[in-house]
Amino acid sequence: MAHQELAQQIARYAERDGIIETPIARLTLVRSGRGGEPVHMVQRPALCIIAQGSKRVLLGDAVIDYGPASYLVASLDLPITGAVTQASADAPYLCFCLYLDPALLSEIALTLPPLPAGTEERGGMTLHPMTPELIDAATRLTALLGDPANAPLLAPLIERELLVRLMTGPGAGILRAIASGESRTSQLAKAIAWLKTHFREPFSGPHLAALAGMSLSSFHDHFRRATAMTPLQYQKRLRLQEARALMLADRLDAAEAGFRVGYDSPSQFSREYRRLFGAPPVRDVGRLRAMPQRAMAI
Repeated sequence: MAHQELAQQIARYAERDGIIETPIARLTLVRSGRGGEPVHMVQRPALCIIAQGSKRVLLGDAVIDYGPASYLVASLDLPITGAVTQASADAPYLCFCLYLDPALLSEIALTLPPLPAGTEERGGMTLHPMTPELIDAATRLTALLGDPANAPLLAPLIERELLVRLMTGPGAGILRAIASGESRTSQLAKAIAWLKTHFREPFSGPHLAALAGMSLSSFHDHFRRATAMTPLQYQKRLRLQEARALMLADRLDAAEAGFRVGYDSPSQFSREYRRLFGAPPVRDVGRLRAMPQRAMAI
């Protein structure tokens, strides 16, 4: 019943397919009326709750299938591939997404008792069993979209409630890690921020490890555990996703798009593009232009 109430609230304010930004800070709703074409994007740190339907997310070589029984937490900026696996016009895929504010997490963490020793941070994207309290808070936050007079006062309170429940629940380790500047997650975030800004440039492993404050071997080990890919694979995902966006939005040809994102060899660009997206650049972009409505990867 609780999921039905959240689904009704999302459907009320997400009347079209796609990602819908809302007036409530950091709250986004997602709707899709059909199973989706795989979508490639960089997922920001967020809490995602599916109220109706189901989703498959690919992160590196990891496969994550989830629906209303679980909630998903992304703790880092992660290049993912997502596809709706259950949806219809009568029962569309409906998702609640709350982007995480590290400053607010840090503020809340100071008020909470410490976690037991040995609590693991786990990976950069994790699934946890849904709780009635979490789904209730998500429903009340979404319902505030219909109460614009009181939303500015009440939404921050419900957001804090949601975060407290996350930071004291089964996924507490990774949420506390986002809040702590000394955690492996926050250390990796520094290297990832550099990669996101400088993905067009060559990088050195020792430089990234130094940014993260780790030895080279420790950095590679923790990076792989958190992202399910190597730093080089991460950089390639960013380059190829940006090239795809340039060809779609700016109508660049493949050679120019590849050059803009850091490829010196057009043949290497086309080869790696086809490996990721399943088709050569021209064919892939042409197909996407014929599909204006696509399921989003949240």
